Amino acid sequence: MRTKRPQVKQDRAVRTRRAILEAAAEVFEERGYDTAKLSDIVNIAQVTKGALYFHFDSKEALAQAVIDAQNETQPPTVPQPYKAQEFVDIGMVFSHRLRHETLIRASARLSLEHVGARLDRAAPYQAWIDQHVALLEEAKERGELLPNVDAVVPSRLIVGAYAGLNTMSQMLRLDLDAQVSELYTHVMPNVVVPAVAIRLDTRPGRGARALFGPEGVHACRAGCAGGVEPGEVDPGGADPDEELSG
Repeated sequence: MRTKRPQVKQDRAVRTRRAILEAAAEVFEERGYDTAKLSDIVNIAQVTKGALYFHFDSKEALAQAVIDAQNETQPPTVPQPYKAQEFVDIGMVFSHRLRHETLIRASARLSLEHVGARLDRAAPYQAWIDQHVALLEEAKERGELLPNVDAVVPSRLIVGAYAGLNTMSQMLRLDLDAQVSELYTHVMPNVVVPAVAIRLDTRPGRGARALFGPEGVHACRAGCAGGVEPGEVDPGGADPDEELSG
C-alpha cells in the first residue's frame, strides 16, 4: 500500500512556513526590521524556534522572504481591452492589497527601510519596472502609446513615484488609493493616445474593480467603497474567506 505520509509532511511544512511568514509580516510591519524579534514571531506563529530556523536560517532571510512576497504573491492579471489599462491596474491592485494584506504592507515597509545591509531591496523595484515595461511594449505594438514614448521612462516614473506616494501617504495619513489614482490620471494622457486615455479607469477603487468585477464588491473590514462584511459577499464576488487584516 502506498503511503501518504511524505505528502502530509510536505503539506504541513508548507502551512508552517506560511504561518511563520505571516507572523513575521505582522511583526515587521509594526516594528520594522531592527526592533523585530524572532521570539515574537514564533509566539504569533505558534511554532518552535527550531521550526523557524528549519525554514529560515536567520532574521535576515526571513525579512528577505517577506520582501520577495511582494512579487511572488501577485494575483492573476485580468485581461483588459487595453494594455494601458492593465498597466494602470498593476498599481491600483497593489494599492488595494496594501490596504488589505499585512504581508504586502510589511514587504513595502522593508523595501523602503535603510536597515539590514544585505537585504536585496532592489529586486521588487526591478521586477515591478520590468512588469510595467512589458505591458507598455505590448501597448505600443497595439498602437496605444503616443509616438516616441519609451516604455522604460514612464515605467520607472510610475514605480518611483508610487514608492514616494506610499511613504508620504503614511506620514500625512492620506488615502494612498486616491493619491495613486491622481498619479495615473495625470500621467497617462502623456503616455497613451487620446482615444485610449479617455477610456482608462483610473478612479479610486479601481483595484477592487479589476479584481472583483465592475462593482468591486469584496469581503472587507478596511472601509472600502465596495467592501462588505465577510460572509455577505455574493457567490460571484470575492471569497468570503479572503484573509483580511486591514
